[in-house]
Amino acid sequence: MGLVFKYGVSMIVYISILMLIVEIMRKKYRFSSWFWAATLLTFPLWIMTSGVSGWFRWVKILSVILPTIVLGFARVANADNKIGGVWSFLRKNWMLWFLYGILFLNITEATIKDLQMGNFYNALAGVILCITIPYAPKYWNIENKNNGDLLVYTTIMWNFLYTTWNMAFVYAEGATFFASSICILLAAEVYPIIKGRPELYVIARVYTLATHLLIRAIVPELFPKIMNSSTWFNPDVMKYWGIANAIIALPFVFWHTWQLHTGKAEQSFRRIKTIKN
Repeated sequence: MGLVFKYGVSMIVYISILMLIVEIMRKKYRFSSWFWAATLLTFPLWIMTSGVSGWFRWVKILSVILPTIVLGFARVANADNKIGGVWSFLRKNWMLWFLYGILFLNITEATIKDLQMGNFYNALAGVILCITIPYAPKYWNIENKNNGDLLVYTTIMWNFLYTTWNMAFVYAEGATFFASSICILLAAEVYPIIKGRPELYVIARVYTLATHLLIRAIVPELFPKIMNSSTWFNPDVMKYWGIANAIIALPFVFWHTWQLHTGKAEQSFRRIKTIKN
């Protein structure tokens, strides 16, 4: 009972901290841009602490931190209506395609790792997630007002599939960090619900993931100390979780394709309720 309480409290606290960080990064967009740029100064610590090791970890952190920096300055460019030079460049549609590509890349990285680990069913779910990312720039936007938020119109089912697929991946790839990874995934899910703005899911995911990877790179022993979940691993759970994700993903890809084919995606992706006469 004491162990359950320990994990419960630590996970709830971490989820709350992550959502607070997302809120700060959204509202203080100028600070956010420079903060993430400054995180590159911690690069020596990644090596000294061995917080980043192996091809997957290096590709993962660089493919998250660097785009987060680019996104930060793109948000400033749009929110402040900056014109000229690099600022105008950051406001073009290529930025939305770039961010779309980064999301595609991050899912692909994990999918390749799943294949290497023999988690073929979960890898199939990863492939389907890549296929069903809403297209840029139609369903992607960086607001040119307020905070310059990144808005991505993902569907409820895509978000759910991404969450369960990612959980299953982390469970297999590094069960020690499974509990903390649950936190960053749930924080990204819950934050848009609290805000009543589902289109904030991706930006919440960006900042929760970047924060988590940065902490792991600088203080790699932190999460194993406070929420080590290595004992939770069970190969049978890993296998059947992947199968379940594949079963969920297959009908979803057909539904997704049907929405695009029938022209209903404009309503279903943006979650616009149609008014019946």
